[in-house]
Amino acid sequence: MTGAGEARYHEARILLLIARFTTAKRSLDGLTKLAKLDFLLRYPTMLERLPVEQGEDRPAGAEPASSERLAVESRMTRSKYGPWDQRYYSVLGSLAGRGLITYSGSHRAEFRVTADGAVAASMLTQTDDWAVVAQRIALLKRHFGKSGSALKTPVYDRLPDAVDRPLRTEI
Repeated sequence: MTGAGEARYHEARILLLIARFTTAKRSLDGLTKLAKLDFLLRYPTMLERLPVEQGEDRPAGAEPASSERLAVESRMTRSKYGPWDQRYYSVLGSLAGRGLITYSGSHRAEFRVTADGAVAASMLTQTDDWAVVAQRIALLKRHFGKSGSALKTPVYDRLPDAVDRPLRTEI
C-alpha cells in the first residue's frame, strides 16, 4: 500500500468505527477506547479470543480469514494504556478537516460522525472490501461497547501476549 493509500485505509476504518458507535445521544468516548476497539478490529485473531455473552453467536463472516491468521495488518505499539498507533492524530485530524467527524471534550475526547461522515460510512459498508470490517465493528459494538476501562479487563485477561510487553515495543 502506498503512503496515501495506507492513510485512506486507516481513515476509512476509523470512520466506520466512529460511525457505528455514534448514536443520537452518544459519541465514541475517549481516545483510549478508540485505540482498544481499533486494536481488536485490526487484529481479528485477538478479537476472536475474547468471549461474547453466553448464548450469543458471532456474526457469520466476521471470523478471521486464513490469510489474516498469518498476517500482521499493521503494527501497533504497546503504550501505557494499551495498543497505540501514532497515526491516530493525523487520521482523526484528516477526518475532522474533511467534515466527516467532530471531536470535542476537555479531559476526554468524544468522537461523533457527521451527516456527511454517516453517508460515507454507509457507502463503505456496501462494498465488498469493507463489509467484513463492518460486521466486526457490529460485533464490537454489541459485545464490547463498554467504557475504555471496562474494555481493558477482557483485553488484559485474555490477551496477555499483546499486553505483557515492554512499553513502546511493537505488538
